[in-house]
Amino acid sequence: MSARRPNIVFMLSDDHAAHAIGTYGSVVNRTPHIDAVAAAGVRLDNLFATNSLCAPSRASILTGTYSHVNGVTTLDTFIDASQPTFVTALREAGYRTAFVGKWHMGQGSSDGVDHDPQGFDRWDALIDQGEYHDPRFLSADGLRVEPGYATDLITDLAIDWVESLDGDGDGDGNGDDRPWCVLVWHKAPHRPWEPDAAHAGMYAEGGPAGGQPIPVPPTFTDDLAGRSDTARRAAMRIADHLTEEDLKAPVPPGLSADEEALWKYQRYMEDYLACVASVDDNVGRLTSWLADRGELDDTIVVYSSDQGFFLGDHGWFDKRFMYEESIRMPFVLSYPRAVAAGQALDRIVTNVDIAATLLDAAGVDVPERMQGRSFWRDLTDPAAARRDREREGFYYRYWMHDDRSHQVGAHYGYRTHRYTLIFFYNDGLGLPGCSDRRFAQEWELYDLEADPEELVNVAEDPAYAAVRDELEARMWLAQQQVGDDPHPDQPVPRLIAEGHPPTR
Repeated sequence: MSARRPNIVFMLSDDHAAHAIGTYGSVVNRTPHIDAVAAAGVRLDNLFATNSLCAPSRASILTGTYSHVNGVTTLDTFIDASQPTFVTALREAGYRTAFVGKWHMGQGSSDGVDHDPQGFDRWDALIDQGEYHDPRFLSADGLRVEPGYATDLITDLAIDWVESLDGDGDGDGNGDDRPWCVLVWHKAPHRPWEPDAAHAGMYAEGGPAGGQPIPVPPTFTDDLAGRSDTARRAAMRIADHLTEEDLKAPVPPGLSADEEALWKYQRYMEDYLACVASVDDNVGRLTSWLADRGELDDTIVVYSSDQGFFLGDHGWFDKRFMYEESIRMPFVLSYPRAVAAGQALDRIVTNVDIAATLLDAAGVDVPERMQGRSFWRDLTDPAAARRDREREGFYYRYWMHDDRSHQVGAHYGYRTHRYTLIFFYNDGLGLPGCSDRRFAQEWELYDLEADPEELVNVAEDPAYAAVRDELEARMWLAQQQVGDDPHPDQPVPRLIAEGHPPTR
């Protein structure tokens, strides 16, 4: 590896599902520039969110900690921005740092706690969710409106900041060759999916990338009969819960219920994919700009999303649930000086691991508070990396119980390569953003090898009793390991109670 410390460009989008990216096998769109980053380096096939919700995932990415440690458990629990992050560690090690785009973890201060970005030499943050067109930006200099389209503007501001570093920063006449890190965190393709003029209609029938209806996922008509009551209560059906604001047009008259659902799906996906196309173009702008500067080989380029998203899968949009489309995050990385091109890593890692990985890549010590494990060696020396696929797994917890928008029940669970175990404890625990309604507790278990689309809950199937016992115990131990507390009503797993814990 070069002795030079790498620059870092970390691009993060909002709600960009992996299955809407070419390198992940998308059948609905093309993303040539994101794919090019993967081809030049590595694609992670099993990187998961530990709490599939925008603000909590962003907090975990920054701090390298789980939601119960960083305090951002729901959309209404704002970050204490003074806590250590991988950016503050980089800055202390001599990096110049900047943030541009969607922060979405609070602004200003409350109860004496500051929420605005800290640890950055420069920051420009959208207000709350941000606007697609002529967005407002908050910085240390105050609030302003930037005319234009948010995805382009965020890229412009990131490039402008790096180019501002080219001068002599300390006045000694020798320039400033310290490495830099810029977070380029997009609003798109978050709801309400407003494309810019250059991409609007791109995926419509007859559009430049259209011509045919957008393929419908095979589970689009899933009646959720194989799932829990908790899943059936959720308000995220494309057929029932997309609004006219989302669709940008009234539903045509005279459609049957099935025809209306398909029409809504097409309208939703046309705009969603057009927003993705703009993000992809801007990924290309950044990588081309780096290449023109001669810095591409010296820069870690990351593209990811804060979680996955339902794209009509099971008839849904949104995320939150501990199901595959929701928790799987895209993550591609290139760094030609140290990461061989054309790799795919299938080991299980999480958003909590990203901070430690970037610090490891930069040769910076990982703060003890961080709970994540660096996977950098897996990328730079995969033959030497140690692993035990059968024992890999991760702990997940969604806290924002029965929220006013989508009414998804609070739950936690444990995911391995083959199985997903979920415990819906269905209690808001008095947290901000949660309702005070409680529902019956439920378990779900899916065999991802036999049932990759998670259609059949086998939690009560006697054939899976031993598997469930094992997974309940592993979940209990994983929960202890990260310092989280089980719900008071959850019984101690049988293997734990009987003194036969599984080996981890």
